[in-house]
Amino acid sequence: MFPPEAACLLYFDDEAAPALRLAQAAGLTAKAIERHRFPDGELKLRLPVDATGRMPRHAVLLRSLHQPNEKLVDLLLAVRTARNLGVQHLTLVAPYLAYMRQDIAFHPGEAVSQQVVGGFLAGLFDAVITVDPHLHRIERLEQAIPVPQAVVLSGAEPLADLIAQRRPNALLVGPDGESAQWIAQAATRHGFDHAVCTKVRHGDRHVAIELPALNARGRAVVLLDDMASTGRTLALAARLLLQAGAASVDVAVTHALFAGDAWERCGAPTASRTPATRWPWRGRWRLRCVRCCRPPSQSPPQGCDNAPLFESAAALVGGPTNKPPITPCCLMPPNPNSS
Repeated sequence: MFPPEAACLLYFDDEAAPALRLAQAAGLTAKAIERHRFPDGELKLRLPVDATGRMPRHAVLLRSLHQPNEKLVDLLLAVRTARNLGVQHLTLVAPYLAYMRQDIAFHPGEAVSQQVVGGFLAGLFDAVITVDPHLHRIERLEQAIPVPQAVVLSGAEPLADLIAQRRPNALLVGPDGESAQWIAQAATRHGFDHAVCTKVRHGDRHVAIELPALNARGRAVVLLDDMASTGRTLALAARLLLQAGAASVDVAVTHALFAGDAWERCGAPTASRTPATRWPWRGRWRLRCVRCCRPPSQSPPQGCDNAPLFESAAALVGGPTNKPPITPCCLMPPNPNSS
């Protein structure tokens, strides 16, 4: 570990609260990057420097990459400037890592964004730390972002621990085949029954779901996934499970992106909904997740502090480490009998 004057944690104003918690947990000095937007949309950044106009040799930059396009410009400007000001080792802490889904070209001429953005980030940073990246055709994060150190933290086991406390003997269900490995990992930890739905996607906003062969009648079901974007897949799966007789359906996700009208959709009443099977993110039951992003102009889901999640960033600041990664702490909705 380096003394405080030899390392710092950089952050932007819109992520000040998690940055300060992370800095405290990691023993780093938090320093804000000033950001100005010109009338034509261009950005100007000013990085924090000491009395000599220099920066520490080692830095961690916190930037969660939901709504990513402008933030990638933030990273480009900040990192190139930091290198010019003396930073030699830079770690990106990105709770959510964007552009990982498009990992092959499905049609001629398509950009493989995982390779493009992964290469872009590798050209800027020496290390990357993230949570449950959307990787399905590769085994390791460094295959997408070829940096010397790539750390993936998983929410599967911490979520399983909380499910065991809040919904003993729950039936875990993955909304699609991509969640199978993640569901199996969580289920194995506590011996949960588990199954995975089949999803057929018809474009970005239209999906069809088929339930697997399971007996959901009378069961407390938990839909478990790494990400909720439009919410359509989770909403459809929950509706089918209720129709199949589930006593309750809760949802636990790591990344609650809630794009567009997803927040309203997930809270809207349905014909199959009863007081005993409330949607988990509205009314008394709420979705709780790692606090890395929130629906715009809406009350955020309840979440836990993500500072301990990324404490391992402090070790990465100095280069190789044998310290094990720290896994996230995610919370299930409250007990239905609580107020």
